[in-house]
Amino acid sequence: MALLSAPGLAHADRHRVARITKLSDVGPLRTDLWVYSPSNHKKMKVNVLTPANATGPRSVVYMLDGADAGDDVSDWITKGRAGRFFADKNVTVVLPAGGKGTFYTNWRSRDPKLGKPQWETFLTEELPPLIDKKFNGTGRNAVVGLSMGGQAALALAARFPRLYTGVASLSGCPEVYQPANQAYVHTTVANVGGNAINMWGPPRSPAWKAHDPATRINALRGKYIYLSSGSGLAGPLDLLRKIEPDEGTRQSVTASASALELGAWRCSINFGIELRKARIPFTDGLRLVGTHYWGYWEQDLPRMWPTIARGL
Repeated sequence: MALLSAPGLAHADRHRVARITKLSDVGPLRTDLWVYSPSNHKKMKVNVLTPANATGPRSVVYMLDGADAGDDVSDWITKGRAGRFFADKNVTVVLPAGGKGTFYTNWRSRDPKLGKPQWETFLTEELPPLIDKKFNGTGRNAVVGLSMGGQAALALAARFPRLYTGVASLSGCPEVYQPANQAYVHTTVANVGGNAINMWGPPRSPAWKAHDPATRINALRGKYIYLSSGSGLAGPLDLLRKIEPDEGTRQSVTASASALELGAWRCSINFGIELRKARIPFTDGLRLVGTHYWGYWEQDLPRMWPTIARGL
């Protein structure tokens, strides 16, 4: 028995258990958590939004950023105004920070730039029990993501179907196993200095297929699914968009956002076709106008909410 209570073993046990190490009330409706993640061997920053008039146990919505995810605060808060939208919704919203370029997945090899993140383990095993205990969760969850996070949201829902009742992909590219889509993933990761081979291995390796929701499409049966993207055609929001001097000209910024969204449009339509082939219902949020820009994703929030809310 003396061995079980030895200080060294007690210290080691602490490093095998996920736990909240720090909590900070940023405002009346936002709390920031630092969560020690055994799989990542470090503290992970998580922003949590709670409603203005909370009643009883609440379901949880996990929201994932795009490839340029903020290190300290989720872009959904700073750019997507998620705090304002969810203030009157009786749910807890969990927004992990620092996922830039990682696809919120478990990396297979250590990357010189991005390390060896284990996002999937953190998001599906370590974090949910802590959130449910601290914020009076019901055990019912949905996952929402944009762009890179949209792919990750569908992958997580397909890989862990018992964890989520609903999923929304906004301007994502769900299927990653086909060569054209693999090129998109490689480019996305390379843009932040990483190498996608360290994530899922060489092209066409089993890990790529395992993280393609189209190869696990039956796992999405019974989920409340929202699929959205613009066509890449610029609209009024692009004309009103504030362009910072270091971004370039309005023409170049709009052209880049149009090209990115056109790719997401193609991917989303193709995945929608796969869902229809499998006779899996989903809400079609595809838009004839819209580029890869936060103004459109902010507008997507009220559009996707009725679908996601049905399972919460």
